[in-house]
Amino acid sequence: MMMNKEIIKIDNKLFEELVNTARKSTCCRSKCGSIIVKNGRVIGIGYNSQPCDIVSECFKDDLDKEFKSDKTCCIHAEQRAIFEALKYNPRDILNSTLFFIRLDENNNPKHSGDPYCTICSKMALDVGVSNFVLWHKEGWTSYETDYYNKLSFKIYEKI
Repeated sequence: MMMNKEIIKIDNKLFEELVNTARKSTCCRSKCGSIIVKNGRVIGIGYNSQPCDIVSECFKDDLDKEFKSDKTCCIHAEQRAIFEALKYNPRDILNSTLFFIRLDENNNPKHSGDPYCTICSKMALDVGVSNFVLWHKEGWTSYETDYYNKLSFKIYEKI
């Protein structure tokens, strides 16, 4: 039984599918991909891009400093994967696992930092995703989603 987080192994096929999914991203700042798996079956896939995959200039830096909402113009990879999973059989997402990867400027896999996205952590927790998995230097790290959500909010205490 997992206690908040643990290092896990994933197969090369899933790793390659994550990387290829992230490469579909149209975001000009960050290419990310997510896959949701339940009982060895992929139930949701997502990458970050603007709504409807529109390709345009990022307006994040042009927002007023007082703007109090999400400052990204993209739908996050995790959100898209959750939307896709919910579209076909909403009950499948209960007790599933969400995998996330980020690519560097050369489209190569890049290790993740600490959990920080409260938007995605809240959504994953609310729909019943059990585990949130990131690729760290130590390996693939699986977080219980409620713990991941708490860590996401703590990152702002450090800033």
